Amino acid sequence: MAKDRVVAGIDVGSSKVCTIITTVSQEGSVHVIGVSTVPSKGLKKGQIVDIEDAVSAINAGLESAERMAGFAISSAFISVGGAHINCQNSRGVVAVAEPESEIALTDVDRVIEAAKAITLPSSREIVHVLPRGYIVDSQEGIRDPVGMTGVRLEVETHIITGSTTSMRNLAKCVQEVGVDVESLIFGGVASSEAVLSDTEKELGVVLVDIGGGTTDVCLFIEGALAFSAVIPIGAKHITNDVAIGLRVSLDTAEKIKLSLSKEPRIIATEEGKTRKDIPSDEFDITALGVTEEARKFSRKTLIEGIIRPRLSEIFSLVAMEIKRSGFGGMTPSGVVVTGGGAETIGVSEITRHVLSMPVRIGYPQGVTGLIDEIQGPAFSTSVGLVLYGAKGEGLGSVGLSEMNLPGKDLLKRLVTFVRSFLP
Repeated sequence: MAKDRVVAGIDVGSSKVCTIITTVSQEGSVHVIGVSTVPSKGLKKGQIVDIEDAVSAINAGLESAERMAGFAISSAFISVGGAHINCQNSRGVVAVAEPESEIALTDVDRVIEAAKAITLPSSREIVHVLPRGYIVDSQEGIRDPVGMTGVRLEVETHIITGSTTSMRNLAKCVQEVGVDVESLIFGGVASSEAVLSDTEKELGVVLVDIGGGTTDVCLFIEGALAFSAVIPIGAKHITNDVAIGLRVSLDTAEKIKLSLSKEPRIIATEEGKTRKDIPSDEFDITALGVTEEARKFSRKTLIEGIIRPRLSEIFSLVAMEIKRSGFGGMTPSGVVVTGGGAETIGVSEITRHVLSMPVRIGYPQGVTGLIDEIQGPAFSTSVGLVLYGAKGEGLGSVGLSEMNLPGKDLLKRLVTFVRSFLP
């Protein structure tokens, strides 16, 4: 029997670093055997601002996950995000090498290479080249042209690019803990693997991934990614607003925000609903174990006056990105909101109000095993990384896996040697 493949993913985010180690069977089922989540350090709005802090956070998460899994990993899929991410659509055209025969895989590779020939400044690098559809001799809408007969092959692609500096710094942090970068994957693309169904992608859907420091927006049209963008506002901004509005520390503000989110959603007073079904307007923070003196706040002021305006701002910016994409009326499946910010109180109602589309909260699917810790929307990107890796080669990922950093191999061998003696 063939041995199961090991696939690992490290989601290096603004608020947390999540490491997942999985085994992938021959049938393609993904089984989680190690997972860890540690607070993020050295990152701001998805980008490295302190390499030492970032390396220590990644290392802490990696060691914890490896201890749970029972062995060390040598490579991993890494999430990349931040406001430096841009996208554009490109078309490639080639003549089929053997028109009398059939279109081969080499022809597909050549046409994708042709689509990659875009003008980029030296400070930017391609992260993904994602085919949207192929055209064979003017016949459109072809998903896989291999085996077909034709003379002219075209491809429509969605190209995601990022800052070379930001991506190299991220890769360097991972490689310093002795792990090779299998591929860098845009967070929005990873999340879509975990939370979107094929039907939603086919009909047309908007994915909104609200992270700690940034919000990723991805539009899927006819089964393929057609537009992506990053908004430099995330769930941490809501926490900051609560801290400033209530004059409490950021830790207390985070506890208040999470506590509100876990309460039952009260949308309207229905007929027959008794008064005791509705929580009182007074919100007491005594039970949250905070350091501040016990204080009480108005629940309505907190939600309507502080949290709702920031959420409205985020989704107004999402609406602007959807309009800018030119695919506004082509998403009948509506909006899927995921990421840690998706658990904020009132997200569904505000999304429905601002975007005027059907809404659902996206939870990661498709993995088994030790998944108790990773079932919330905050872990969509982490789960998506291993699902993306489990699908195998291709998938439009370019990344920086072949970077030659000084001392990379020596450092990796040294770290692996030392780690082999650890319990």
